[in-house]
Amino acid sequence: MRREEVPVARKEEVKPQETLNKPNPIVSFLKESREEFAKIVWPSRQQLFSESAGVLLMVILSATIIYLVDNLFRWASAQVFQVIQ
Repeated sequence: MRREEVPVARKEEVKPQETLNKPNPIVSFLKESREEFAKIVWPSRQQLFSESAGVLLMVILSATIIYLVDNLFRWASAQVFQVIQ
């Protein structure tokens, strides 16, 4: 069997002039972040309060349902294990 030669990709040499022209990645990141923050549309005070109230209501409702289901299972398991004894 004859092995085929595979060309090896070589890393191009970086010239000192090219490295000086590249922007600092941190500065670039901060500029892009500032541009993205400028695109943010913040909610109005009324929208913020109404949506926060909706979230609180759903959390309270979910917690109440979990509490009731937990008590139901606690009662059911107490009934089952009382009969066994």
